Amino acid sequence: MVHFPMAGLVVFPLLGALVSLALSQRWRTLMSFALILALLLNNALLLLQFYSQGMFNEAMGNWPAPLGIELRIDGLALIFSLMSAIVASICALYAYVYLRPAQLKLFWPFFWFLWVALNSIWLSSDLFNLYVGLELLSLAAVGLVALSRDVLSLAAALRYLFAALLGSIGYLLGVALLYATYGTLSLVELSQHFSLTLSSSVALGFMFIGLLMKTAVFPMHSWLPPAHGGALTPVSALLSALVIKASFYIVLRLWTELSLDSAPTSAGLLMGILGSAAILWGGWMALHQTHLKLVVAYSTLAQIGYFMLIFPLLSDTNPHASHLAFQGGILMLLAHALAKAGMFLAAGNLLFCTGQKDLHSLAGLSRYRPLNIFAFGLAGVSIMGLPPSGGFNGKWLIIQSAMLQSQWQWVLVILLGSLLSAAYIFRVFSYTYQEVEGGDRFKQPSPLLEWSALSLSVLSILLGFASMLVLDLLPPHSVVTQ
Repeated sequence: MVHFPMAGLVVFPLLGALVSLALSQRWRTLMSFALILALLLNNALLLLQFYSQGMFNEAMGNWPAPLGIELRIDGLALIFSLMSAIVASICALYAYVYLRPAQLKLFWPFFWFLWVALNSIWLSSDLFNLYVGLELLSLAAVGLVALSRDVLSLAAALRYLFAALLGSIGYLLGVALLYATYGTLSLVELSQHFSLTLSSSVALGFMFIGLLMKTAVFPMHSWLPPAHGGALTPVSALLSALVIKASFYIVLRLWTELSLDSAPTSAGLLMGILGSAAILWGGWMALHQTHLKLVVAYSTLAQIGYFMLIFPLLSDTNPHASHLAFQGGILMLLAHALAKAGMFLAAGNLLFCTGQKDLHSLAGLSRYRPLNIFAFGLAGVSIMGLPPSGGFNGKWLIIQSAMLQSQWQWVLVILLGSLLSAAYIFRVFSYTYQEVEGGDRFKQPSPLLEWSALSLSVLSILLGFASMLVLDLLPPHSVVTQ
């Protein structure tokens, strides 16, 4: 059987980071897009290999664990790797056209370090390697937020840095406690010996607090709106679509691999309450913003809440309902990545057209720049959870799981959250349909910028038709094949 190297998902972006620091602007860009194509091809080949043989491991440098670093591809890791490749590739194309040369020079190194950190998190099965990936991801993301180098972006980057460092301290404390208790950092070995004792519960508490802070789960979210709303447009798309998913991915891995679905229901209930608060508070705040990108940023806070609703529905007493919740959560993660990246890029195009940030400046755009409005609206369809989008399928599976377990409170929260989403998205549309005097006074963005935003929004809709192709990659009765 032909073996395609999994390590390419880490080596290619690491090479891109080194190359982008050494080459001139022209060669840096050419090499970056060549490596993007190589990563897309590598992901496609690994997908074919996974279909033929299922989950597989690879020891980097032929040094087996625990001495070496072992990478693992299963259905969940592959889905997230493909998601990163699609979103990052389109955002890179957008950034190439959108950013000024001086900004682009700094963008490429941070972009590649971000991508290598993401892939290392998706593929790692060791708690310390996950920590290294998280740290690299945070530093790259902070650098990208500060890229515009104005006062607001630098302040947002510093706030993000402090939140990320606090989150890292919590995670590392938990890792140290688990290692002291079990003598291993391998998730596979931990899953075989783990039990909920006082020490392991405290360790997981530290880790979850740190990771949820990095994910910006309510009420630890104050860093997210200024960072996502104040960053340059392609950076905002990357942060919202990919970066916040990494820490949540680790929470999901820990919860499922350590069989926390059999833990006391209070833990899952707490996660659900935090998610519900995020949905309602984020939606309410998005409804009252006057700046377009802050509307989209608070929308991200609300969407994070839907991911949290997975946990109270993961139960070992009802495997079918549990699996529905997990499938719905994964679809919502993917739909959010595509739709929110498309929405941020479309919002960036609208801001480019008007040259202003406030919603009142959007008046007349529906007539003069309909393609941008259409891209924003398509992304909004998935965010609201309307059929036939991927967001609708994800919400419907979670609702089914909640009804099967008679947990009607989560159904109510999802419905209220969807109404709030519709309210703030249609509020944006209402401004664009206002009439303006003086004719077309808007600048015209490059067609490549418009089509980049539209392509991601379209993909979020197509995900609704291709949902089974995604769900077929997941194991039938548990999140992770151990």
